[in-house]
Amino acid sequence: MSIQQNLNNIKSSLPEHVTLVAVSKTKPNADISEAYDAGQRVFGENYVQELVEKQEQLPKDIQWHFIGHLQSRKAKLIAPFVSLIHGVDSLKLLQEINKQAQKNNRVIDCLLQVHIADEETKFGLDENELDEMLNQVQHDNSQFKNVRVVGLMGMATFTDDQNQIKKEFQYLKSLFDKYAKLKTENWQLNTLSMGMSGDYELAISCGSTMVRIGSSIFGNRN
Repeated sequence: MSIQQNLNNIKSSLPEHVTLVAVSKTKPNADISEAYDAGQRVFGENYVQELVEKQEQLPKDIQWHFIGHLQSRKAKLIAPFVSLIHGVDSLKLLQEINKQAQKNNRVIDCLLQVHIADEETKFGLDENELDEMLNQVQHDNSQFKNVRVVGLMGMATFTDDQNQIKKEFQYLKSLFDKYAKLKTENWQLNTLSMGMSGDYELAISCGSTMVRIGSSIFGNRN
């Protein structure tokens, strides 16, 4: 099936309140253009250099999401244009994004990455660290004027055990509900990003409002 057909199939199955991020990492510009021509505007990349090159070459109304693990020193490269940064997993990184956003006279939207998987390899904050981040952001407004925490993101364990995945998604949703009640100018949780090609339907049933789908749209990784 073509990229356009894949996209249309997935979109027709998504509830209206769920945003589809087409994960275009390692995919050529021609594939992204095909998805763009089919109406897709939100794309996710996880390599800074690749993202910068694509942003320069492709239409300017694309909303680029950075979905990988962002190193602090590379934040400056995407700060001029990035629409949403998914994986903020430390105070240091949030401070750096704020600094680079300030230089570009922007407010950059961010998701805090929560460690929900039963695996050591995935990045993310635990509940105590989330509390700490909340306190810092809400009580030291001056230091975070150029970022806005708009949600949480998490990746489930890579397993066939649907019950385990469901449990992890439900846990993240409970955290989201807890932290969404606490609103300030730069802390406004409205996005829960969880679910990928293999588990996005389960994620949506657990409350996800944003799914990251790559291989089901573009085919397997190059």
